[in-house]
Amino acid sequence: MENRKRWMALAAATSMVAGIALAIPAGAAAVTTTPAGSIARGAALGHPGPSAPADPGTPAPAALTNVAHLDFLLDTATPGEVDGHTTYRLDTEPDITMPWTYADARDGGTFERVGGGPLDPATGYWGQGAYNSDDITRTAVVYLRHWELTGSDESREKAYELLRSVAYFQTTTGPNAGNVVLWMQPDGTFNPSPEPVELPDPSDSGESYWLARTIWALGEGYAAFAAEDPEFAAFLQERLQLSVGALERQTLDAYGQYEIADGVRVPAWLIVDGADASAEAVLGLAAYSEAAPDDAAARSALSKLAEGIAKMAAGDVQTWPYGAVLPWGQSRSMWHAWASQMPAALAEASIVLGDEKLLQPAIADSVQFTPTLLTAGGPDNGWFPTPVDTVQIAYGADSRLQSLLAVADATDRDGIRQLAGIMGAWYFGMNKAAEPVYDPATGVTYDGVQADGTINRNSGAESTIHGLLSMIALDANPDVSAAAQGAIEVVDRSGLTVVQAEGATSTTGEVVTPESAWTGESQVGGGAYLRMERGESATIEVGVADGPRHVEPVTLQPYPGTVSSQWRGDRRPLGLLRHGVGEQGITAAPGAILPQTLATALQGSRSSVQVTAARGTVDLDAVMLRPFVSRLSLAGNSAATQLVHSTSPQAQRTRVGERGTRAVLRSYDSSGVLVEERDIRGETSVQLLGGGFVVVTR
Repeated sequence: MENRKRWMALAAATSMVAGIALAIPAGAAAVTTTPAGSIARGAALGHPGPSAPADPGTPAPAALTNVAHLDFLLDTATPGEVDGHTTYRLDTEPDITMPWTYADARDGGTFERVGGGPLDPATGYWGQGAYNSDDITRTAVVYLRHWELTGSDESREKAYELLRSVAYFQTTTGPNAGNVVLWMQPDGTFNPSPEPVELPDPSDSGESYWLARTIWALGEGYAAFAAEDPEFAAFLQERLQLSVGALERQTLDAYGQYEIADGVRVPAWLIVDGADASAEAVLGLAAYSEAAPDDAAARSALSKLAEGIAKMAAGDVQTWPYGAVLPWGQSRSMWHAWASQMPAALAEASIVLGDEKLLQPAIADSVQFTPTLLTAGGPDNGWFPTPVDTVQIAYGADSRLQSLLAVADATDRDGIRQLAGIMGAWYFGMNKAAEPVYDPATGVTYDGVQADGTINRNSGAESTIHGLLSMIALDANPDVSAAAQGAIEVVDRSGLTVVQAEGATSTTGEVVTPESAWTGESQVGGGAYLRMERGESATIEVGVADGPRHVEPVTLQPYPGTVSSQWRGDRRPLGLLRHGVGEQGITAAPGAILPQTLATALQGSRSSVQVTAARGTVDLDAVMLRPFVSRLSLAGNSAATQLVHSTSPQAQRTRVGERGTRAVLRSYDSSGVLVEERDIRGETSVQLLGGGFVVVTR
């Protein structure tokens, strides 16, 4: 529920320098380290897409969605009409409904609702507040989607009440009209300048994540109520148009213009320079534009934001970030799972706008990057660019799941649905804790799995919301739900790994520990790096593997100028790299921490790499290694799933399956198109296409 700069400041201040995030102790005033997000509408609301690659006769799983814990988080306030703030029928319906921000675990499986920041016992006020518009908007979408999926009158009523609250937080007059206040105290008093400070400050003084999420909720709200309650829908439409006007004057006025980020052109018309924030607005604009196709201003905003998001796609199956859509224009070195619903937004926009070009980066993110993520360890909070923050939360898992479902729905590609089933297993035990993080009996989603495998057993609004958004999506897609619940135990995983350069077994260089590992746009893994002047060298042990691996040195690439390094693998040449980036532009610091892929692979039998600084000063953060064939094997009581992913541009033969068992093999190309399907028994050989993947299920 906080913006990226706030999140990054928290990240830099915690032990994430060592790749660890601290669990919030029960009873503490909780402070989250992630902003809020959304999901793809079509995939969540009962559009199951193509027929599933599931075994015939498999019974549909029981419904997972339980809104009981989210109901518990809801409370009301009676704020009254204040200058620039009112809502639908406030004179006759003076109460507004909102979720408390946090819920701290207490003995006996109970929870206590708490606000953000320290509590002042004298005033009853929190440093931030009890309620925030980020959570209110997403909670509205939960109840909207639950109502549309199940027909629940209770969820319809809660969606109505929460949308009234969304509108109350919107500023309606003056120079900030259409923008949104973030925080409110328990008695209904706004706190536009909380502690710690949010940006923008005051929170309705400019574009923001919460503006994007308000558009998302209002857009889906209008689409849901247009036929059900035209009068209320007209009110929501008026408020959405007010926020679109704010977008036009403070974001989309830069449409067609570009900024420079360490030598790369990035679109200047994204909300808070973010493809992530913009994606949340696109989800609402897509739903609204489908229901109100004659609103030219909204459709134009949808088209422009989607175009900007698509331009943030980068890399390919061999080069960072491996086809992902990057979330932030101010960093070439950052990807995070939370708010990573850019593919979902592009998929939804492509359908509404009839623009298939928008699908291409969404497909690449789904088919090339997501298997890389799954085989490396799952939906980590942050790769900066190495997996520095390996905490995993429902927001990240949900964003990945919803994106896969939306892209599968838009493309009719079963392989992407199979990836969605694997991602959904995170909630049921396919995580570092090897335990469920969602309980269908209570509707509780825990606040995350820490880097050390422990579970943060608090269950605040953000986690609850995103857990439920995932469950609604799974209930709407029974085949994906069955797969997610069927194979949840990680039996084997072989994917991207990282070796920190400061741990070199021998070197003539010097280990440098900066005052802060966080640069403002990326982060030094392990909190240190290895500096080598010209002629200095190091040997780094990387272990042996089953097959060849890409070697990807991660260096602090300078600006201005370039440096170079020479690489060998157990004394055999791997290649020469030149390190350097272009003009700093809008990024926080000159230069960038980036991986580069060596031209020659390291054979599996070779256990070390050697590097020599060939020109200038080489600052080496780490070495990433990616197998040509990455694998993830999952098992359950009566099911098993094996994902095999190619990181090579060429086809190669590999072994799949399990000795003594029958299974179904499905092979997909680099765009997720099915190329082979057959029954197998035991281990077998398969042609793994370049950049493609194979899924074996039983």
